[in-house]
Amino acid sequence: MQSNAIMECVPNFSEGRNKKTIDAIAAAISSTQGVKLLDVDVGADTNRTVYTFAGEPKAVVEAALAAARTAYELIDMRRHFGAHPRMGALDVCPFVPVAGISMDECVTYANEFAKRLAQELQVPVYLYEKAARTRERESLANIRSGEYEGLQAKLADPAWVPDYGPVRFDPKWGATVAGAREFLVAYNVNLNTKDKKLANEVALNVREAGRLAKNTDGSTLKDQDGNPVRIPGRLAAVRAIGWYIEEYRCAQVSINLLDYKKTPLWEVYEVVEQEADKLGLRVTGSELVGLIPYAAIAECGKHYLRKAGKSAGMSAKELVEIAVQSLGLASVSAFNPEHKIIEWSLEPKGKLVSLKVDDFADEVSSDAPAPGGGSVAALAGALGASLASMVGNLTVGKKGYEANFAILSEMAESAQTIKDELIKAVDKDTQAFNAVMAAGRLPKATEQDRRYREAQMLAANEKAAQVPYETAEACLAALKACLIAVTAGNRNSVSDGAVGALMAHAGLKGAVLNVRTNLASIPNDAFARELLSKCSALEEEAASNLSQILSIAETNIGKP
Repeated sequence: MQSNAIMECVPNFSEGRNKKTIDAIAAAISSTQGVKLLDVDVGADTNRTVYTFAGEPKAVVEAALAAARTAYELIDMRRHFGAHPRMGALDVCPFVPVAGISMDECVTYANEFAKRLAQELQVPVYLYEKAARTRERESLANIRSGEYEGLQAKLADPAWVPDYGPVRFDPKWGATVAGAREFLVAYNVNLNTKDKKLANEVALNVREAGRLAKNTDGSTLKDQDGNPVRIPGRLAAVRAIGWYIEEYRCAQVSINLLDYKKTPLWEVYEVVEQEADKLGLRVTGSELVGLIPYAAIAECGKHYLRKAGKSAGMSAKELVEIAVQSLGLASVSAFNPEHKIIEWSLEPKGKLVSLKVDDFADEVSSDAPAPGGGSVAALAGALGASLASMVGNLTVGKKGYEANFAILSEMAESAQTIKDELIKAVDKDTQAFNAVMAAGRLPKATEQDRRYREAQMLAANEKAAQVPYETAEACLAALKACLIAVTAGNRNSVSDGAVGALMAHAGLKGAVLNVRTNLASIPNDAFARELLSKCSALEEEAASNLSQILSIAETNIGKP
């Protein structure tokens, strides 16, 4: 799991009418450090509220537990009635991977949540979806069958012993289902018709479940065992229906995309286009309901770039813009990436990288100790990676370089990732330095104070050394990208690749100097020795790469 891992949680609570209870649960989530409450969807008829929040995985688990504790005090299932199926006060609590975290890790966190919830509140908890321990429990509908009213009898059945918690009926709480699942994308495609039936016809053709097969007389076709025969739809992991939206004055194919990794968003859009065309209809755009992971929308941008014969190694902003234009995501309402993409809504740009170039230079030139060499080194590396990506993007699609398109497109995409990592490091380095300064200001009046201060200083200095080391690693990766750029890229851009290499090498050397500076404050322990050894290896490899790049540049610059 990466240090910037993001996990989403979408708990469903059995309360949609009491505003005080709804707000109290929201407050419990929002007050947990490290998470952001993204949405509160209240349903009075269903008497159910769905909360969506995301953040650092451990913090997400804590927020889910805080919400559950609040619900335990305020919700009484003996008085609950609503249209939606349910079996408990906290009815279902799925954990969803967004970025930098695997499904297996989400399963681990789902188990941690379920175990702690069962222990603290002494309530039965079942595991479902990817966290399920048996195939029968993968389906939420199977676990919830009989609902709250049938739970007491269900608990008496040995086949339905909870995965965690007591085997007893808690009339006030009921039972909770926790698990891990893929991100669900709510997505609607617009049609140039008001006819709901036509939209539903398209939906039946694209959704995984398809439709019931019919005999010539219109009756349902059945197999030899008497079971209805279904004609499967074209898209896996897709649920869809057709409806008419008065506000937009058009019909839509309304889609739940259950796994965007299995069926990408662009494929959904294009297959709907194909099926609509068969009925003489046109697709006029689409809309996203709620939020979406960056990877899901970036893949759309990459797809349409590749389709046009271009390199997919563009910036994140450019990829999103291409996706928005290609899918018509702003056709019925504004599309604000800062609000619609989960990672961007959770992680706004750092203070330093948000500055204009001249303002950043002024900030560095001031009498403040930070930002300093570490931040500048990270920026230098980012510019090096940017130039490598530029050479790749300039070459892909250019006649005479067809044999190198694949390797250059792959390099350009990789260089964009490296660039983004180094851009974040500009602010991370200054934050790490500020943490060292804050630890140094801790009181040292007593022996206990001094021991605490020393521990905090050690941790802060280790972090302050680790951050530039990671910068140096990324700068070496940028150097390697520049080597590919000058070797396989457009000859007219060799100088750009070489300049990128010089910037990346300067960033690496500067970052290593910062590592050594920060390690000087740490006793000569194993951590320091290991990091210094790694830095020496990075420098050696970087020098070799730079030498090759400059040699190629000197040989090729000015030659046709």
